[in-house]
Amino acid sequence: MRRLIKKLGDYRISGEAAEEMRRAVGDYSLALAKAATENAKRDNRRTVLERDIRAALLKDRKAGET
Repeated sequence: MRRLIKKLGDYRISGEAAEEMRRAVGDYSLALAKAATENAKRDNRRTVLERDIRAALLKDRKAGET
C-alpha cells in the first residue's frame, strides 16, 4: 500500500494509514468477488469470468451514484 501512495507523489504514509488502506481494499475486493460469484452462479457456472467481474464493477458504480 505504501508503494501505491508513493506512486502518486512524494508522500509518506503512516503504518496505521497503510493498514487501514489494506483493510479497505480487502473489504472492497471481497464484496466484488461475492458479486462476481453470484453472477457465475446465476448462469450455472462454477468459473468466474472476466464478464462477472466487470458486471460486479458496473453494479458497484451504479450503486455509488444513487
